[in-house]
Amino acid sequence: MSQIDPAIPSGPGRMRQAPLFAESEGFEDRFSLPPLLTQYWQAAIRWRLVIAGIILAAIGIGIVVTLLTSPLYSARSQIEISREQKNVTNVQGLDEATSPYDMEFYDTQYALLKAESLGERVARSLKLADDPSFFAAHGVELPDASLAGGAKPVLTPARQKERERLAAGILLGNISVVPIRSSRLVDIRYTSRSPEWSAKIANVWPQDFIAANMDRQFASTADARRFLEERLATLRAKLEQSERAVVTYATERNIVTLATTRDASGRSLEPQTLAASDLGALNAALMAARTDRIAAESRARTQRGDTSLEVLASGTIASLRTRRAEIAAEYARILVQFEPGYPAARALKEQVDALDAAIARETTRIGSVRQVSYSEAVKRETALAEQVRILKSRLDQQQRDSIQYNIYQREADTNRQLYDALLQRYKEIGIAGTVGATNIVIVDNAKVPRGPSAPSLPKNLAIALFVGLALAAVAVLALEQTDEGIRDPGDVERLLHLPLIGNIPLTSEMPEAQLTDRKSHLSEAYFSVQTTLALATAHGLPRSFVVTSAQPGEGKSTTALALAYTIGRIGKKVLLIDADMRSPSVHKLVGSDNSHGLSNLLAGDDLEAALTIPLAMKGVSVLPAGPNPPSAAELLSTSRLDQLLASLLLRFDHIVIDAPPVLGIADAPLLGRAVEGCIFVIEAERVAVRTIRSALHRLQVGQNHVFGAVVTKVDFSRHSYGYGYGYGYGYGYGYGQDAAKRAGASAG
Repeated sequence: MSQIDPAIPSGPGRMRQAPLFAESEGFEDRFSLPPLLTQYWQAAIRWRLVIAGIILAAIGIGIVVTLLTSPLYSARSQIEISREQKNVTNVQGLDEATSPYDMEFYDTQYALLKAESLGERVARSLKLADDPSFFAAHGVELPDASLAGGAKPVLTPARQKERERLAAGILLGNISVVPIRSSRLVDIRYTSRSPEWSAKIANVWPQDFIAANMDRQFASTADARRFLEERLATLRAKLEQSERAVVTYATERNIVTLATTRDASGRSLEPQTLAASDLGALNAALMAARTDRIAAESRARTQRGDTSLEVLASGTIASLRTRRAEIAAEYARILVQFEPGYPAARALKEQVDALDAAIARETTRIGSVRQVSYSEAVKRETALAEQVRILKSRLDQQQRDSIQYNIYQREADTNRQLYDALLQRYKEIGIAGTVGATNIVIVDNAKVPRGPSAPSLPKNLAIALFVGLALAAVAVLALEQTDEGIRDPGDVERLLHLPLIGNIPLTSEMPEAQLTDRKSHLSEAYFSVQTTLALATAHGLPRSFVVTSAQPGEGKSTTALALAYTIGRIGKKVLLIDADMRSPSVHKLVGSDNSHGLSNLLAGDDLEAALTIPLAMKGVSVLPAGPNPPSAAELLSTSRLDQLLASLLLRFDHIVIDAPPVLGIADAPLLGRAVEGCIFVIEAERVAVRTIRSALHRLQVGQNHVFGAVVTKVDFSRHSYGYGYGYGYGYGYGYGQDAAKRAGASAG
């Protein structure tokens, strides 16, 4: 197999195989799942046995519960709840006909359908407290249900009340109200062990609901009538008091109203008082008198009285003038024949003179009458003007008094309006309350069910499956929280902020045998680590590095040996040093003697060439730990370690040091300061993250450079990382380069 660039992690907890052909810049794996979903899927795979056990247990419990549950029967009745109540009397009731809060109204109705008071009402109407069959239909055993000989027990009032409450509780626990969406219809379902009881209660429930609704309406109407009666009595007294105040004030102020006009709202308009009426009449008489005075004055000032209108209009003067004209005509005819001294002519002349004297006297009399009329007109005008002045003064005073009078009048009008409105409302409520109209109609009556509605095995199994999945999810989350180990190789970078150099699969075979087989998964994985490590520094593969871990048993010795083998394959001379002088293990892996080794060289021996043992693997040698010294830390603290490594680097191209664990002892930080850097080995799903962080912190305090981490013993059969170890070698192009670049950037 040709050595190609191995795969690197692609996202948290996933490995992707690079494409066989070169990728364009910015290529994305469109078939990769989101990291969070991948993490959940991996957790489900890890705990699949726990999940399966919980789900199977839940399904089993569901089956057992279904088989042991008594059959239940559900009966359904249907009602229609209208927002508008039928207005038979065309009189508005207490509630408004329409409201913008329809949802609030219907929610209230649904709540009333399951009210405790309704349950107690149904229990009383059906006398359920005295019926043992009702309790038996719901699986309730009563201690005093029957007596010897089948006699009916005698219940005390307290016991009767307790049974009624128990029956109401059973009713409320088995009734269900199901509104039909986008409609006014509501289904009322009742479930029990008896189909007859289910149908009976499902029918009685809406009937009692309608009756309770009407009782509430009657009760509210009665309360409203009582309230209005109290208010009417109060307003009646106030109205009487305000009207009495109006009359009393008018009497005291001598305000006499002839008529009172009211507008459409019943409010009094400006009243007509006696003073105002008298003033109007006197003022009209004054105007007439003034007109007569002016006319009399005009007639009195006429100079030629014989041509005045009264003279011309006088019948007496007209008759006298007619007589004179006749006599004058006769006198003129006689003068034609006789002389003026003729007796007949003298007689006619005397008559003419007598008539002229009479006309003059009548004209003089008419002039005297004109003067008298003028004087009377002046006197009458003066008297009327005085009366008008007096009435105006009285009216002015009344107008000033009318301010307070109007205040009293408005108060009386207001009280009268309130009283009339309340009286009208009182009568309307009385009429509306006597008509038993309701907005609830029974659409369908319940029928006796023919078959049981519960238990349903498919439904219970679905519920059991859902509960099992939920419990399994909770259990897995709890287990995931308690297990703090590195499960996902991607957690190395996310939790530890450390470059991931490689992943080593878990194997059931001996690792020593697989390391010598270049085609094994283990050998290929370690070669990937070596390739990535070669790109971690500017000069290639580090010439000296330490392999350590947080705790013993994480695979650091196997990792050190495997890296020595992979470096030797590329033609380099490599020395594996077992620096764990407290608990050496390399000599067991390679089958060599541990009687002499590193401890002897650090103690002062100069037998480097003699103590290094060549292995069967070409180019690989091993330096055992040697005898256990009294204090390994003291040996590693001297300058002898630096001199020894410098001397060994003259003979070998690379030195791999298997160091002790970091925690608990000081050997690993001392060894790390003498080499180029460290490789930190982490066993998957074993050591807690906080422990690993503590070990890394200790290396940082010791100024040790950490190239990255190698996650060992990864069980790919339990995880869906997608590395492909079951399909050939499983490493595609591009992995080593990308991972090495990241590791090199971190090292830099």
